[in-house]
Amino acid sequence: MERKLTGTWRKRIGGAALGVFFAFFGIPGSCFGDELPMAKPEEVGLSSARLARIGPAMDRYIEKNLISGSVTLVARKGKVAHLEARGLKNVQAKQAMTTDTIFRLASMTKPITTVACMMLYEEGHFLLSDPIKKWIPEFANPVVRTLPSGDTYAGQFVTVPARRDITILQLLTHTAGLSNAYRGINLEEYNKSQILQPNDTVGDVVKRYAKVPLNYHPGEAWEYSRATCVIGRLVEIVSGMTLDAFFQERIFKPLGMKDAYFYLPREKLNRFSVAYRPAKDGQISVLDPASEESQFVREPHLYFMGSGGLVGTASDYFKFSQMLLNGGEYNGKRLLSRKTVELMTKNHIGELPIWISGPYMGFGLGFAVVRDINGVKDALTKNQPGPLPWSMGTYTWGGAYCTYFWVDPSEKLIGILMTQLRPNDHVKIRSDFVGLATQAIAD
Repeated sequence: MERKLTGTWRKRIGGAALGVFFAFFGIPGSCFGDELPMAKPEEVGLSSARLARIGPAMDRYIEKNLISGSVTLVARKGKVAHLEARGLKNVQAKQAMTTDTIFRLASMTKPITTVACMMLYEEGHFLLSDPIKKWIPEFANPVVRTLPSGDTYAGQFVTVPARRDITILQLLTHTAGLSNAYRGINLEEYNKSQILQPNDTVGDVVKRYAKVPLNYHPGEAWEYSRATCVIGRLVEIVSGMTLDAFFQERIFKPLGMKDAYFYLPREKLNRFSVAYRPAKDGQISVLDPASEESQFVREPHLYFMGSGGLVGTASDYFKFSQMLLNGGEYNGKRLLSRKTVELMTKNHIGELPIWISGPYMGFGLGFAVVRDINGVKDALTKNQPGPLPWSMGTYTWGGAYCTYFWVDPSEKLIGILMTQLRPNDHVKIRSDFVGLATQAIAD
């Protein structure tokens, strides 16, 4: 099913949806059930007038049929100054987007899995330099599939022993050399390893994944992969808990992330957004429904994918992000030490290129980290944003369904964008939102 949105979309959804356009400035969190720390923008050095530019920008994406709706959140100095819903969460049912809408977080799961890993690191269970084969023996004796010339992506190939074992640090920084679904000469074997069998757990998939030849020798290139699924499995092995149980008991409950799940409970389906795909005729169409048929709802609830399986709200992710910005603590609950968060948010890959985020970015433990705000040669490459008003040390990541967050420690600024569109390379809504939120700084 699909429906075209036009410039008259506000009228079409009817008066009952007027709440979709309200921005919340300085209203106590209890007014909309989230108990967020709220402030008027001027109280935290932001401009109300400038923040008001965000909503019309989101409207333009909606009116062009690029997204169905959005939730945007901007916080500074520990207070939420902007929380706004626009458009629809379900076009077919004409259901308004609301600030408590639940979204597929996709790869925004990765920072949460990384925090879980670092909590166990702090307890002394392992060193980041330890080889993963100590816990998952299938990773012993890795091999690399490459060309004699070193060019991994064309011509004849050879399989050779990896020069070193894969470490936990390399998994956290995506430098383990693991294969992926996007590029490389191991695509067929990778895809076979990821086909879910009935009652598969992430442990079953990780064992198969470990047998796929690597794209690179560990530590020698940045290569996006399902490495964080391996980290999630490590968390399960070390803690003796499923990743779902660990997240709920050790992260979500302490932080008050009450709508964060691997599989959404059916009683919360009325707040779930439909996920859309772009169509050639300019209309968006349903990719994943907001129903019991969604892969994020239906049984069996056995596969907890640390690289991309969570759902949650903008408010949930604010609490997680603010915990990081606070140096590991939120609302009196400490998950990590300040020094551990500092370790996570440093660039660990030197000048290795990141083909997803672009040459302005390095990579920490779980997310990209801004390493160059002045620009570099050949920075404007295909599907990568140009220079943004980042501060050095800003850390960020996004999800495949067009979710996005960043934390700017220098400005004590957090931005969160929630939409549901996949694929989304053709829209630059993330970059637009970064600029719109940052230009509102007025002190």
